[in-house]
Amino acid sequence: MATVRLALANLPFPASPAASVTDAVAAIAEAGRTGAHVICFPETFIPGYRTASRRMAPPEAAFLDDAWAQAAAAAGAAGVTVVLGTERIVQGRHRISTLVVHADGTVAGFHDKVQLDPSEDGTWEAGSERHVYSAGPLTFGLSICHEGWRYPETVRWAARRGAQVVFLPHFHEAEPGGYRPATFADPANTFHEKAILCRAAENTCYVAAVNFASAGSPTTSAVARPDGTLAAFQPYGVAGLLVVDVDLAAATGLLASRLRDY
Repeated sequence: MATVRLALANLPFPASPAASVTDAVAAIAEAGRTGAHVICFPETFIPGYRTASRRMAPPEAAFLDDAWAQAAAAAGAAGVTVVLGTERIVQGRHRISTLVVHADGTVAGFHDKVQLDPSEDGTWEAGSERHVYSAGPLTFGLSICHEGWRYPETVRWAARRGAQVVFLPHFHEAEPGGYRPATFADPANTFHEKAILCRAAENTCYVAAVNFASAGSPTTSAVARPDGTLAAFQPYGVAGLLVVDVDLAAATGLLASRLRDY
């Protein structure tokens, strides 16, 4: 087995949809310079996760097509597989999705969010398919935000199909009066970061969670090992790439594979 270098783009919320593309292209180039095999971005980094408070218009198809083309060109130039949180439009309906681009700049496909948070029902349409992808020796899957927290089956689905790493791109900002952690999986904090460790341990795979960098964020970007211990986390609110080397031999998928179907 091999050691694979992951880069998690723990970046600030983009200043505008156009800035989301510029920021993504710059991060992909930086990931290439670090020697990363794969870079993963937060949920809908392009154009930015739409909330009522931000008053962002839904992205248009032409903008998305151009954004994806720029990301694919950047992936090819950097020689990095890109897992890019984005919206996409399917038959006139917007979906929360992830664009996967091979290291040669060719598009592998899209992975849509299937399990929407109840608050998302009026804004986006749920997808209906799940996928796993390859990047050299690495097989990886995706579980987007709410899916990974509330539906552990989504991580197990990928692990049972050979995924050594499951990426968990998400959007999680501080709420007024909410707890502001300084240490990963702080007992006083919400369950979310504990869930990252649990998803890894119960499937014997790595889980790589990536969030936006923001003041007081309840979660940060982190990688959990297949034994449920923490490999690394990004300091809260600090923008940058979290670069982590993972040993694929440790990701056996043993516990996921032993699940008995009833």
